[in-house]
Amino acid sequence: MAHMLLEYLHIIGAAILLGTGIGIAFFMLLAHRTGDPATIAAVARMVVIADYVFTTTAVIAQPITGIALALSAGYSLHQGWIVLAILLYLVTGAFWLPVVWMQLKMRDLAEQAVEQGTPLPERYHRLFRTWFAFEFPAFAAVLAIYWLMIAKPQLPLVG
Repeated sequence: MAHMLLEYLHIIGAAILLGTGIGIAFFMLLAHRTGDPATIAAVARMVVIADYVFTTTAVIAQPITGIALALSAGYSLHQGWIVLAILLYLVTGAFWLPVVWMQLKMRDLAEQAVEQGTPLPERYHRLFRTWFAFEFPAFAAVLAIYWLMIAKPQLPLVG
């Protein structure tokens, strides 16, 4: 029963990470395409809240449930597919943390443009391009983790 609960929580956390990530990227892209600082500021405010409430919670829960689940199932944490999944999780985090910071800065820049009645500054556009580029490796890593969790391939450790 405990194993099934861990599995359930781990799957829910994975779905939240992927779903929230896709949703945030979708809404930020649509807001950006309007070119309207007020729309961008409003959407970015919601996106930042969603990241803190949903993504952060799942980011914390995933390694806890994942390690407990692997041990409960009798897997060694040194198996190749688990080590690779952990490395990909760290890669995802390496892209996600700057993305959260960029979302905060883009929100602030859009709010300033609204307050001052000016167009979005070039810094906003540079941040958006970087933010957009960071989404691809993060999503690819998450999708690869999903595959590893399902396939559990026999991967030798290099050492």
